Amino acid sequence: MKAQLMRTLLYTWAFVFLLSMTSCEVIGDIFKAGVWAGVLLVVGGIVLVIWVISRFFGGGGRRT
Repeated sequence: MKAQLMRTLLYTWAFVFLLSMTSCEVIGDIFKAGVWAGVLLVVGGIVLVIWVISRFFGGGGRRT
């Protein structure tokens, strides 16, 4: 019974939220999230490449 009530409340909240936003706002938010995800992936890729190159050329601080 409690799970059914929670599911109904969730669907009601999602429906009200979707009706309160215009379509342009929704599309704009999707593109903003896409831009930030792309930026994070590019920065992560650059850091990974720098780390691999430093390990390849003897970086990392473990010199014996």
